[in-house]
Amino acid sequence: MSLILLTLVAVLTYSFEIVFGLAGTILLLMALTWLYDAKTLVIYSTLPQILVGTIGLARSPKTVQWRVLGAMLTLAALGGVLGLYLFYRFPLPLFQLLLAALITLSGIYMVAAPGRLTLTPALARALDTVAGASQALFGISGPVAMTRMLATFPDKTTVRNYALAFFLGLNLFRAGGYLLNGTYTGAIVEMMVITAPFLVLALWYSNRLHFQVRETTFRRVVAWVILLGGASLFFR
Repeated sequence: MSLILLTLVAVLTYSFEIVFGLAGTILLLMALTWLYDAKTLVIYSTLPQILVGTIGLARSPKTVQWRVLGAMLTLAALGGVLGLYLFYRFPLPLFQLLLAALITLSGIYMVAAPGRLTLTPALARALDTVAGASQALFGISGPVAMTRMLATFPDKTTVRNYALAFFLGLNLFRAGGYLLNGTYTGAIVEMMVITAPFLVLALWYSNRLHFQVRETTFRRVVAWVILLGGASLFFR
């Protein structure tokens, strides 16, 4: 029964992510931390997030400039090294508290001051680095990275595609770190194997919904999902 629930929730939450560019793991944690502990879900999330990035980019207009993305990912990788180091040393209660605080603060800013952030080159580089650390530590970099993307790129498809490409790079890095450290248990591998076919099918067809969402709706939904998702984790 737990695997059936995981499959249903993962299909819905990561279909949302392929449309809006983030929040699949936030929503997964909101829905299932009563059934699985947060770290198990974060480790599992590498599979659906890699699928989201791969399928979303393959089925979208080519808006990503790979030189720009490469510079962003280089800084994120440096942050990711620190994040992986801390991942194996944080007790679970502290892990979830920091996760909730990070998401909530980003959401408050994005709801209260949409479109008001002006990035300097130094601030953009800092956000890239923090996003990498957040991804490795929490399995989530959307709140930080999307703040940077929304302030940098002019339209929703470009924002989403850069987000998908950025997250794909970070999640491949994170998955490699987990493999080297023997983090994938038999139970987590079983979760991945059972849910993967359903995720591929759902994401392949859900991607088209992104192009039907209005620009203002896209930005508003992104901000509110981050805020509500972070706040809900304080009560888990």
